[in-house]
Amino acid sequence: MNKPTDFGPLFAPQSIAVIGASASGGGLANNFLRNLRTQGFPGRVYAVHPSAASVEGWPAFSSIEALPEPIDYAYVSVAAARTPELLRAGAGRIRFAQVIASGFAEADEAALEADLVAACREGNVRLIGPNCLGLYSSRGRVSFMSGVQMEPGGVSVLSQSGGLGADILRRGHMRGLRLNSLLTLGNSIDLGPADLLQHLLDDLGTEVIGLYLEDVKDGRRFFEALRAAGAKKPVVILNGGRTAAGRRASASHTGALVQDNRLWQAVARQTGAVLVDTLDHFLDALLAFQILLPRIERPTANVVLFGNGGGTSVLASDAFSRAGFAIPVLGDRALDQLRALQLPPGSSIGNPIDTPAGTLRQEGGALGGRILAAIGADSSIDAIVMHLNMPVILAYANPEILPNLIKGALDVRAKGTTRLHFLLVLRSDGELEIEAEKQRYRAAALALGVPVFNELVDAADALACLAAHERFRNSQA
Repeated sequence: MNKPTDFGPLFAPQSIAVIGASASGGGLANNFLRNLRTQGFPGRVYAVHPSAASVEGWPAFSSIEALPEPIDYAYVSVAAARTPELLRAGAGRIRFAQVIASGFAEADEAALEADLVAACREGNVRLIGPNCLGLYSSRGRVSFMSGVQMEPGGVSVLSQSGGLGADILRRGHMRGLRLNSLLTLGNSIDLGPADLLQHLLDDLGTEVIGLYLEDVKDGRRFFEALRAAGAKKPVVILNGGRTAAGRRASASHTGALVQDNRLWQAVARQTGAVLVDTLDHFLDALLAFQILLPRIERPTANVVLFGNGGGTSVLASDAFSRAGFAIPVLGDRALDQLRALQLPPGSSIGNPIDTPAGTLRQEGGALGGRILAAIGADSSIDAIVMHLNMPVILAYANPEILPNLIKGALDVRAKGTTRLHFLLVLRSDGELEIEAEKQRYRAAALALGVPVFNELVDAADALACLAAHERFRNSQA
């Protein structure tokens, strides 16, 4: 089977066939048809149904052969045993088929999986899956999930888990991730991570790449593509199956082969890809890369911590130190400017810089801006991490405090002799009203180019990923 070089019709299809939708309105295929209308898909949509004239308001045809034109992307949601015959019958009519059904090698049905591969070869169809959920493309206005935003972005994700793909869409959006695309790959029996990785590396609309992987069958090609790219685009990898228990679970999930964690560590060292251990770490790293411009000429090393909460500052120092950062004492010029502010008792002008919330609220947050300006006087600082206890800050009922603090940080970044990273941590107690306010402030900060994290350890881990990328790029310069 010839491998196409153009994946454009997959991520921005002009024609879509949905196979397996019910005239009664239930199931994944029906949901996908409704999503195409809701999300404003601009192309042509056809349902394949043995008897209905239309499904979910889209025209229906009795078979793939009866469709009025060849199809760029087919969403195939029928029982596993029916899938090979269906794709054989549609020979030459489908460019990319995404097979949703499970029940193949992951369920010890290797013969059925082999038959599906043979059917795709006979029909010259490129297969995504099986055992997956679908495609999300903000550019193509396609989404396998309902109720997700379509604001375009530069982050593209490949996931060998459909469920995690759904988590990445929903939880990523809450964090501020703006996705270009997300493709679930399932068992990857035809098109796999190596094929799609090369596309994303070449894709002008993709600036950051995220990968959830359990099994890369063409490992050499995958590695060579990463190495040749030289980490010009950040690549974040969350790899499932690093432990014996995880490998057993992976084998039953996608039929994955056993892989050694040491192999992934070697891949990261030689290619500059960044490895993470949890979904939260994955999302936070992608957010950092989405917003913060890497400092290739001087990788991030020295961090200043600033916020309210003495114990929090101590724990923050531990978290950033464990992540490999220095928390240095500020230089004389910065310390002199901080002393000149005559901060009230209870404030600390070391590093971390700890100020009670009552100090931060003075002049509607403008005093906090001057503290940040003093920090910026130290040219050895690479990043400022500001952490705020939301319930305490909001108790002062002054809506200007947080915006003025963010403005002060942005002013410091704009005026600095070196390009500072600025990260914001908004901590809360989980109370619904506080969480709603926190989300509003998160959106405002993101609109100004400031990444927001839930906890200091999250910010430390995300910044560590960025710093690792910077060091690799610096070593290649």
